[in-house]
Amino acid sequence: MGKIFCLMGKSSSGKDTVYKKLLELKHLTLNTIIPCTTRPIRDGETHGVEYFFYTEEELDKLKQKGKIIELRCYDTVHGVWKYFTADDGQMDLAHRSYLIIGTLESYVRMQDYFGREKLVPIYLHVDDGLRLQRALERERNQSHPKYAEMCRRFLADEQDFSREKLDAAGIGRTFYNRNISETTAEIAAYIQEQLQ
Repeated sequence: MGKIFCLMGKSSSGKDTVYKKLLELKHLTLNTIIPCTTRPIRDGETHGVEYFFYTEEELDKLKQKGKIIELRCYDTVHGVWKYFTADDGQMDLAHRSYLIIGTLESYVRMQDYFGREKLVPIYLHVDDGLRLQRALERERNQSHPKYAEMCRRFLADEQDFSREKLDAAGIGRTFYNRNISETTAEIAAYIQEQLQ
């Protein structure tokens, strides 16, 4: 029986980098679940790679078919952006394990949908000063930087990943992302333990 490893952390904590490095480790045999969003595509992103980018109308059609596993709405400075996971045939937990990037909220909702025994949390933590520096550097490299949205996300993370919410979701273990290679190796070992 497979499991879903849910990689979580505040913005700019290194989730995307760790995610890519873990998928490169073929001995883990992890598959991907591509999440969905209605937000605009960013420079360097590709539809069907980082996300499936949907219109509001396409999302409504999926809702009508009962295909939404979890859905989160964020009131950004650019309007409401929605992120969701769809039951679209990507998952076969009878035979495969998966690695996804998610939020604490999506992790809890996926637990409700699949069962607690199928979900394994992987929580990344990085010093706030370093996170803010990374976020600013990333935003500067966009063709149309959205600094206000970057700041909103940074502040929202303090509430979204509060210790109380982490405890309520049953997340006790934290992986401190000081060195990407060491952190990836530590998480890979943890995944192997969980798959045994």
